Amino acid sequence: MPEGTVAIAMSPALIVDDDSRMRLRMRGLLGQCLGRDVMVLEADCLAAARTVVEHTALALSLIDVGLPDGSGIDFIGWLRERQPQAALLVVSAYSEEDTVLAALRNGAIGYLLKEREDAELLQSLRSIQHGGAPIDPFVARRILALWSQTTAHTAEARPAPVASGASAVAEDVLTEREREILGLVARGYSNREIAELMALSRFTVEDYTKRIYRKLAVNSRTAAVFEAQSLGLLS
Repeated sequence: MPEGTVAIAMSPALIVDDDSRMRLRMRGLLGQCLGRDVMVLEADCLAAARTVVEHTALALSLIDVGLPDGSGIDFIGWLRERQPQAALLVVSAYSEEDTVLAALRNGAIGYLLKEREDAELLQSLRSIQHGGAPIDPFVARRILALWSQTTAHTAEARPAPVASGASAVAEDVLTEREREILGLVARGYSNREIAELMALSRFTVEDYTKRIYRKLAVNSRTAAVFEAQSLGLLS
């Protein structure tokens, strides 16, 4: 682990998914990521998941959106209130913009798609271990496209704003390298792709993004881009 990177606990972990094959798959990936000593709990519905939460302090929860007795999005908000220390990650087949945004607003730190290969999901899980907040690149591009359309319509409806004091402060707070990485995040590049483009290690990029989140007071890639847009840090 690179110097200055703080490891984040990921055990006990709770997998909330009504598909037993998917639960087995994610359990295996967590085992590869954390080793044999990882404690993994499972729930096939919201009622079972709430029972687990009542008896276990979680470090991580992998949550599907569509569950037989309700929405995983609602469960994220419920769990965030009760166990704010837990990292909440959506792993779903749904990629609609409204669903993704609702999950992030309710407290999810990332959003992954089930269709990805095991190696890609494993890399995302490992990024959480090092402070990352992974969002599937396809999902990120769709959300950023939606955001670009929204900001374009807003710009047409009002005069261009004058740079605010908050923007000036943020520009001073973020280093040149952090702004460069933030720009690549806004374009939908994954941490691995950013590392390759900038000739850095993936862990170094994750450390930079973690600092960006802290400085902008956000906890996900999409939220960081939204905040940067509102502060005028991205053109």
